[in-house]
Amino acid sequence: MTENEINPKTPYQDLTIGGNIYTAGNAKEFKTGDWRSTTPVYISEKCKQCGLCWPVCPDDAIPVKDGKRLDFNYDACKGCGVCAKVCPFKAIEMK
Repeated sequence: MTENEINPKTPYQDLTIGGNIYTAGNAKEFKTGDWRSTTPVYISEKCKQCGLCWPVCPDDAIPVKDGKRLDFNYDACKGCGVCAKVCPFKAIEMK
């Protein structure tokens, strides 16, 4: 381990001020969905594949494959509800 790497067992008192990130590109290693207090529910029957939800998601939790929107990546979704607010077809409900 180099001096710039943080051991996961390091006590919080010994961490760098400001929570500096020394290893770029490691966001996929963290499952931030555990922070969620509300959960978006995708109702595929109502979805018209307009794609309005995808660019507003701050967590990149709405996967798109072959131009089609898929169910949520709940490991990344923090439950902000922005996607539900922009959906004109009410295909996303916050529970």
